[in-house]
Amino acid sequence: MTGEYAENYVTKNLYIKSKPAGKFKYLLFIFSVILLLLIIIKINKEDIVNPVIDSYALTAQDIKIDKKKIIPVTEIKTDINKELANTTGTFSVYFYDLKTGDNFGINEDIVLTAASVNKIPILAALYHLAGKDEIDLDKIIVPQQKDIQDYGTGSMRYDKPGTPYSIKTLARLMMEKSDNTAAYLLASVIIGMDEIQKLIEEWGLTQTDMENNKTSVKDMFVITKKIYNGEISSEELNKEMVDFMDDSDFEDRISRGVPETITFYHKTGDEVGKVHDVGIVDLPERPYFLGILTTDVTDVEETKDKIARISRIVFSSVAKS
Repeated sequence: MTGEYAENYVTKNLYIKSKPAGKFKYLLFIFSVILLLLIIIKINKEDIVNPVIDSYALTAQDIKIDKKKIIPVTEIKTDINKELANTTGTFSVYFYDLKTGDNFGINEDIVLTAASVNKIPILAALYHLAGKDEIDLDKIIVPQQKDIQDYGTGSMRYDKPGTPYSIKTLARLMMEKSDNTAAYLLASVIIGMDEIQKLIEEWGLTQTDMENNKTSVKDMFVITKKIYNGEISSEELNKEMVDFMDDSDFEDRISRGVPETITFYHKTGDEVGKVHDVGIVDLPERPYFLGILTTDVTDVEETKDKIARISRIVFSSVAKS
């Protein structure tokens, strides 16, 4: 109850119950109105500070990392399993501390539809070949009508025919905008799917099939770690790759469990019944990989919220270690 209605309600009840006289009646009325206003303010405040993902107890300035301390991976895994209780669909989760090697997984070895996370191997293959001077990233490509992938994410399909792009721009659009036309041009026209498959197998990805768009969260860890550690190409080109994986148009999953001041290099993926996010949280002194693939989920927004809560569990535990 607010406004005039609340005041009339309070006034009416004060007169009916006691009918106190003079100053006491006036004070009692004022006290009741103040109490009512405080209750309303409290309710509104709780609505603000208790969203799906709670406000952080930690800020980036508060984080003091002991990089030698072992992360309680068993406790984190237990907390995540509690979060996943009674959840529809299947979640595949993998965590790896890049400093200590501490890690754990939940269904981490199952092979799932990769959706757009398969754009990470495409990026890696492109920059590996560029580092060997086999591909010129500044070369201009003019997509033909047959190259346009008229579905899903990205803006290239809406551009005028004959619009030119450098190969480097295609790579940026593929990662930041998850542009499917850019990914098709890079994978099928510029590099070749067979070449990408050969390279990723050499890099140790044993569960990734680029042609059939299959992968595992464990394989995504292997390739993302190599990119982050500068093992794919030259130092300059590696930095460019990593920059393309920061600040995408899709910061609605793992990113929501990490303070905005902490950089997260990643790639999301979506298909019907599938919501993915994999990448490296660049926490100072304690960077870690967190990947979450899903399948058979029925509520996309609920799944994104669940991924964000899992991310919050992991970040809070690592930051306090």
